[in-house]
Amino acid sequence: MTQNNVYQIAPDTVSHAAIAHLPDFNRDVFCILGLPFDRVSLADAERITRTAVLQRQRCFLSTPNLNFAIACLEDPQFRLSVIQSDLSIADGMPLIWIARATGLPINERVAGSSLFQSLRQAALPAGGEALRVYFFGGPPGVAQAASEKLNASASSMTAVGFDSPGFGSIEEMSDPVSIERINASGADFLVVALGAKKGQAWIQYNLPRLRVPLVSHLGAVVNFVAGTVSRAPVWAQKTGLEWLWRIKEEPKLWRRYWDDGVGLLTLLVDRVIPLAMAARRQTPVATQFEAAHMAVEEREGDCILRLSGAVGQANIGRLRALLPEAARSSSPLVVDCTGLGHLDSAALASLMLLYGACHAAKRPWAVLGVSPELRKQFGLHCAEYLLQPSA
Repeated sequence: MTQNNVYQIAPDTVSHAAIAHLPDFNRDVFCILGLPFDRVSLADAERITRTAVLQRQRCFLSTPNLNFAIACLEDPQFRLSVIQSDLSIADGMPLIWIARATGLPINERVAGSSLFQSLRQAALPAGGEALRVYFFGGPPGVAQAASEKLNASASSMTAVGFDSPGFGSIEEMSDPVSIERINASGADFLVVALGAKKGQAWIQYNLPRLRVPLVSHLGAVVNFVAGTVSRAPVWAQKTGLEWLWRIKEEPKLWRRYWDDGVGLLTLLVDRVIPLAMAARRQTPVATQFEAAHMAVEEREGDCILRLSGAVGQANIGRLRALLPEAARSSSPLVVDCTGLGHLDSAALASLMLLYGACHAAKRPWAVLGVSPELRKQFGLHCAEYLLQPSA
């Protein structure tokens, strides 16, 4: 996976344009439960994030798990925070099981806490500097404890600051003094812990002002580093039983896991199993992908992305090559699906990146010419929201 289109962070200035940078449309992404996920291993994720730090390039890292995905089905802004991130990793075994059941090539769980630990334990290159970490959020005193424990142990990370902003609004936790304190610390990695929805929203709200290259909401990491909560053993992480360990450590989480389990059963019956059956029954042949038509044109004040035939992983390179042109236009975006018979997980995920770019630029979005069968495909992928026009 490349990160060629991630924007550079100027050393002393950050403008509003920073948040509206073009996505990297060459990302190898797939749609799971309506969200784009990068096909990356833990080693890939470590390389991408470390490269972002070394090159001072913005990398907004999202780590959706099942709870994230279910919440995003009902919360458009929360969902948009994942779509507009620069790297989205599957942090949950149920997501991997769904990927396998529906034939997607995402087969390794990459937990945010595992990525943090991998970066922490990595050997420093000759002459290299430790990764500078800033902890923002968590229960009172936990960010400070995490900083002290991180600096008390030998690793390739060093804590350069912490802040416990309390439980105010996004705006209250985004005062200029707090943001400048983060920037002045020289941090390479900002670890936010405010609760998933609030944390993602806080990051999106403040990205234009932050000069930290790597930013992510990793709520549990602050507790793990501080030692207030212990992480599940590896066998529990790999078998999907980490939730039992988390309930043991934090009993108040039982309700969340119960609701997630009920939500998962509903999704399995209504979306995942029908999608898996449809994938086995209706996969287009190679000639249908070869005959697909894709084009971008400006017409009558609109930027039109025309798709017909079968569009998916087999010809995804052709679609990805067109998306930057569609994203750079300032005209309203129209996706014309007249004649489009098949759109798979890879194509949908790439369209999600374009959808996120249009929202960031406040460009109108519409999808036209959708047949009943194609609408069903959008629905099985939990991507019906793409069919809703936005002004």
